[in-house]
Order: sequence, then structure tokens, then C-alpha cells
Amino acid sequence: MADIATYVLTGLGLMFFLAGTVGLIRFPDTFSRLHALTKADNLGLGLTALGIAFQAQSWREIALLLLIWALVLLSAGTVAQLVARTALNEAASDEAALDALGPEGPEGPRLTETSIKEAGRT
Repeated sequence: MADIATYVLTGLGLMFFLAGTVGLIRFPDTFSRLHALTKADNLGLGLTALGIAFQAQSWREIALLLLIWALVLLSAGTVAQLVARTALNEAASDEAALDALGPEGPEGPRLTETSIKEAGRT
């Protein structure tokens, strides 16, 4: 019975790891990627640790698995916060840089149909 629980929980954990990886690859922006990765990986690790706990020989091993999971939960939240803050600061500085360049942006004046027609009239 313990072997079946280990297989099922570890398999579910691996599915969550896979879902987090797919989210990391497929989502368009940093914040969506962080959300998918941290949520799925934390749950995936918890299910994997729970599955492995059924094979543990002592309470000490179970406590170590829980400690590992708790440390990963804390570090993942901290790292996600730092990455999100950095991405937000870079987006703000990029926007400020574009505002400083004016409406033309870094490439110069934008060519639109209207501006092309007006240039042809003069």
C-alpha cells in the first residue's frame, strides 16, 4: 500500500513540475511565468516529498523531508519577490527612458499612413 501511495504522489508531483515548466515556457510575461513556476513547483515538491515520506524508515527522515520542503517554500517566495521587483523596476525605467525620448521613441519619427500622405503633399 505504501508503494502505491509513493507512486501516485510522486507521479502527481512530477505532473505539477511539468505544468510549471510548461507555464515558464508558454506564458508571455515575467509575472505570469513566476506565478506558474512558483505555485506549481511548490505543490509538486510537496507531493513528491509526501510520496517519498511513505518510504521513510524513521520519523527523522520524515522531519528532514518536511524541513527541505519548508526551506524551499521560503526561498522560492523570496526569490520570486526579488525577481518580480527587479522586473517591475526595469519596466518602470524602460518606460521613463521612452518618455524622455519623446513621442518619436528611439527609432525616430514613426511612419504612419497619415504621415506618409502628409509628406507626399508637401
